[in-house]
Amino acid sequence: MKTRRGRGGYLSGLAAEEQAARAYHKRGAEILARRHRNEAGEIDIILLEDGILVFVEVKMRKNRAELAESITERQWRRLGLAANHYMMSHSNETGPIRGCRFDAVLIGAGGRLEIIENARSFDEH
Repeated sequence: MKTRRGRGGYLSGLAAEEQAARAYHKRGAEILARRHRNEAGEIDIILLEDGILVFVEVKMRKNRAELAESITERQWRRLGLAANHYMMSHSNETGPIRGCRFDAVLIGAGGRLEIIENARSFDEH
């Protein structure tokens, strides 16, 4: 039973990430990577939007309060390290950028999507 629930969570996560990627694409963003893994951690989506390199964490939660609680300090640190690692190893691919930010995407009840830009500053990790 646990395996079935784990697989369902995995598939739900993939669907949520797909929905988030489509939303950013509609805004004109260029998706650079999805489920990017490096030695520091995993980043759900990496994209370029208006010259800004954006690292996106996607969460399925009922509301913003649950989202805030779902990304722990430890996870923000790992995301920051993974983002730094990505920038160091992919600088030739991204070209010049105007800045970087961390966004969180909340997928709520009924598939409602909310993009929270600058959910965390690079200075905070």
